[in-house]
Amino acid sequence: MPDATGSALVERRGPTLVVTLDRPAVRNAMDRVTRVQLVAICDEADADPTISAMIITGTDPAFSGGVDLKEVLSGQAYRPPRTNPGQALRAMTTPVICAVNGACVSGALEVALSCSFIIASERARFADTHARVGLLPSWGLSAMLPHAIGVRRARQMTLTGDFIGPDVALAWGLVNEVVPHDRLLGRAMEIAESIDGVAEVTRRAVLSLYARGEGAPLSTGLGLEAEAHARWSVDDAAARDRFAATVRRGSAAG
Repeated sequence: MPDATGSALVERRGPTLVVTLDRPAVRNAMDRVTRVQLVAICDEADADPTISAMIITGTDPAFSGGVDLKEVLSGQAYRPPRTNPGQALRAMTTPVICAVNGACVSGALEVALSCSFIIASERARFADTHARVGLLPSWGLSAMLPHAIGVRRARQMTLTGDFIGPDVALAWGLVNEVVPHDRLLGRAMEIAESIDGVAEVTRRAVLSLYARGEGAPLSTGLGLEAEAHARWSVDDAAARDRFAATVRRGSAAG
């Protein structure tokens, strides 16, 4: 895996890769070095069969203020960043948990939306400020945000640039869970450990199926599932073992 460079810290915890945006002096804003590093991390993690899940978070107190605008706007004219971590994240068939620990703004919101799902700290806040600074999103926000929360709420977030807190984000369907701040990474790791109990080939197939069907009409999604199922083969012995393990897990959970 890429080494830490001062832009993102990379830590392996068993089968889980934890990536921490680490530029706290600028609210973990993503400069070009960070963006290039994130794309490389995504590519290499997805190619590693020993990694069953990835977690992205930030060094407190922010998750990320988005793209480093001081760097991007330092030239005579604005040009969209050439590196696109959102696209790299969406292309992954390794599950990615976004653990939002604080402010998550604009490009950072695009990164979060590109992950498999989002767990939020009670200190998390979300905003889209592209329009307020005269920019348009380039990592997919205009498509993903209305898909996540509905077009009317997305318009409100984009046209006002106002922050929403974790409770509103949960009610709107932007995040999966809200947890106490000191439980955020622990909860993300619990989910990652649960994911590790699913066979790699199944994880990848299921995520690919969700990605292909996302936003499609119901009839298209049903057709994609039927096609995938028709091609799917099952190892009976392995399936029996996994069924037994699943029953034990359910019994232990009460």
